[in-house]
Amino acid sequence: MKILANDGISASGVKALEAEGFEVILDKVQQDNLVDFINKEKVTGVLVRSATTVRQNVIDSCPSLKLIGRGGVGMDNIDVAYARDKGLTVINTPGASSQSVAELVMGHLFSVSRFLYASYKNMENEEFAKLKKSYAKGVELRGKTIGIIGFGRIGQSLASYALGAGMKVVAIDQYTETATIALNIGDKQLDIHITPTNDLSSVISELDYISLHVPKQADGSAVIQMKEFEMMKKGVRIVNAARGGVVNETDLKEAISKGIVAAAALDVFENEPNPDPSLTSHVQIACTPHIGAATVEAQDRIGTELADQIIKALIN
Repeated sequence: MKILANDGISASGVKALEAEGFEVILDKVQQDNLVDFINKEKVTGVLVRSATTVRQNVIDSCPSLKLIGRGGVGMDNIDVAYARDKGLTVINTPGASSQSVAELVMGHLFSVSRFLYASYKNMENEEFAKLKKSYAKGVELRGKTIGIIGFGRIGQSLASYALGAGMKVVAIDQYTETATIALNIGDKQLDIHITPTNDLSSVISELDYISLHVPKQADGSAVIQMKEFEMMKKGVRIVNAARGGVVNETDLKEAISKGIVAAAALDVFENEPNPDPSLTSHVQIACTPHIGAATVEAQDRIGTELADQIIKALIN
């Protein structure tokens, strides 16, 4: 059986699949040619990340296809319900990249607090003394309150890092079951219990930082738009490493210009892979090119987990 890893898969994943007799195709097939390639090669399973979409037309046009895999969490680029109704197996790896995304968010939190992104850009071209004065009003994370919108695996992983940095964590989620966050300190473990609220408006004015970890909304609406910005504490800092569109980008820029948002960090954008240049060049927005899960360790875990699920679904 042939598996097309259209957006790549780790060497460990390839090795595990090949050991069970699968042929792994690592060619990058353009979206417009995907149906023809799957049919020509009689591909059994296609693996994607965020770059490739598997919609109804692909599912209907490819009779050899039995499995669709997403290396990562969100599956908004796959017509999941339709595929499953048609008898296809749809898999993903929701836990494999949690730590990597959380660590990127922590990097952004430090960056937007101490002007790291801006100073890096300007050190070559600006006068040292001038920059030193411009970036003299950084803030510390310790003692600040972070609101984590979406308290699943990634949100909880971020909470452990934020707690370790001395922050107060407020969780916002549609599910309000208490979560236990394990902090490993030396050879000891400290368990912190956090109960999310499902009412963002009741806590939003308390937050010094906000990080989003929610899927793209079914109706396409933003979770954070001007209504929410207007309720925020002046000087709030925001990170979006979830999905483009969960923060309204136009409203974000307006909230920055009004002085509501002191700085923002974006790893995801509404118009990927061609984000709005006014965001990527903005002096108060730190940007990264959707690299939340892009660590060696996460990719290795993703590949291994995908391979295990494929083997169970198609052989065992």
